[in-house]
Amino acid sequence: MTLEYFPLPGTPVEQLDTPALIIDLDVAEGNISKLQTWANRHKVAVRPHAKTHKSPYWARKQLAAGAIGICCAKVSEAEVLANAGVPEIMITNQIIGERKITRLMSLARSARMIVAVDSPENVRDLSEAAQACGAEIGVIIEVDTGMHRCGTAPGAPSVKLAKAIAKAPGLRFDGVMGYEGHLVANRDYEVRKTETLKAVEKLVETADAMRKAGLDVKIVSAAGTGTYNITGTVKGVTELQPGSYIFMDGDYLQVLKDFKPALHVLAQVTSRPAPDRAITDAGLKSISTDRGFPAAAGITGATVKSLSEEHGNITVEGEAAKLRPGDKIRFLPMHGDTTINLHTHYFGIRNGKLEAVIPIEGRGKIR
Repeated sequence: MTLEYFPLPGTPVEQLDTPALIIDLDVAEGNISKLQTWANRHKVAVRPHAKTHKSPYWARKQLAAGAIGICCAKVSEAEVLANAGVPEIMITNQIIGERKITRLMSLARSARMIVAVDSPENVRDLSEAAQACGAEIGVIIEVDTGMHRCGTAPGAPSVKLAKAIAKAPGLRFDGVMGYEGHLVANRDYEVRKTETLKAVEKLVETADAMRKAGLDVKIVSAAGTGTYNITGTVKGVTELQPGSYIFMDGDYLQVLKDFKPALHVLAQVTSRPAPDRAITDAGLKSISTDRGFPAAAGITGATVKSLSEEHGNITVEGEAAKLRPGDKIRFLPMHGDTTINLHTHYFGIRNGKLEAVIPIEGRGKIR
């Protein structure tokens, strides 16, 4: 087993070994509080998505702030949360196949589980497994409100599936879920608002149709970080499931300024091979680029030109031209979720010093 050295609490951030995924604890906690306060004021519940932080540490902070439960994307993420004592977990994807369904049923012994479905075949398989295990699983229908990924069509097709769930032994019909993921990153607020309201209305109308059919719809769940303050104002929506708001990233900061960036990758300059170029030790194995190159934070004149596996190639001018080997530089990733999944730990910083080394137990949990 590989042993890894961790610095002691109180270590100045500048002395951390690099690359390091650092979190400003005050900022992250402030983001959690701000969204929860907004939701409380608008009388809508919060069920944050753990696919961003992938960590029971942060899930517990969200629950302590008032979240009613936690979302996740995969059974393996749910296992991490359940083992850490999270009491209610919603898997917002379809769980398909005997092996994964069996693992899902085992989780029902330690947590109240809810899972999304969009087909009668999946409902049948879940029901058979629940009966065999003596478990009860909550089920929500994912309704396609315009993203055209997973989900049933709004209206009658969703009502038909809901009736099947309500009759299925071992399953508890809890409600519906939609995700306006095709809109959450739209830079134009008016377009984002108009189109989000159209999408969410399809979800609410579908829930109303189910109630008219005699079904009890407890959950109407939707929203991402970019639409929380739109979706959360729609009458009939019961809960929000944003994820990125906790840390923010460079891409989301181009969408809204409601939350502050808490996450950076701390890197070290390792070479100055030319007057206009610096090389750092943070490359593709520590910063994702699926939404663009990271931005240098706290220093002007540094621009990421390219990343290779272990190196960052930085163009420097002005203030940044003074960088020398050994100097530290912070990078703001454009996509937090995929950057976080590259790391094993967060380094939680408060007032410039290390407070906690936080395991990312959900890292690599893709099954």
